[in-house]
Amino acid sequence: MALALTLSSTSVNISLMQRSTPLLDQALTVLTRRARALALTDTQWADRAGVRKETLSRLRRRDNCDFETLRLLAEAVGAQLGVLEVRPPDSTPDGHLPATFDRNYEERLLDLCTSGDLDPARWASAGPRFFMAGLAVMLASTRDANRRGLLALAEHLHPGASDPAVFDRWLRRSPLRPTRFLSLLDARRAHAA
Repeated sequence: MALALTLSSTSVNISLMQRSTPLLDQALTVLTRRARALALTDTQWADRAGVRKETLSRLRRRDNCDFETLRLLAEAVGAQLGVLEVRPPDSTPDGHLPATFDRNYEERLLDLCTSGDLDPARWASAGPRFFMAGLAVMLASTRDANRRGLLALAEHLHPGASDPAVFDRWLRRSPLRPTRFLSLLDARRAHAA
């Protein structure tokens, strides 16, 4: 995760650190530069944000602050403050695939696939969005699948996932072996019936 400060059309990403001090210092430094570029003194900046000047002064000596105060200071200088997910946890450096793929993870994916649940939030929480989108596209090709629903899910998770070239890239890179997974899935479905 990273803190994202959006200044007009420019984004400044500040990586999260172990302690909050470097993050708060970095955020205040970026926002102070923005205030100075707008020719605002601390008093003017604080007034514009609707906070006391003393609050701004104290923030520079503290190692934490409430999000609302920082948000108000950001908005006063034309910035937005938010959290930007750099890459999903437990994923490859590009954020597209799971960093590890073992039997336990495979079992969780099989449970999800046999559940019939097509809730995008549930699928997104089960793995990197590109990986989960490819899984949905693969399932859409199986017998008795909710093809339309699975392809819509795939597109929601990763736009373009149902494009043959994108799915081919998924097949080449995915740690999931389709033949094995689909065999296990068929066995589960037969057992459930």
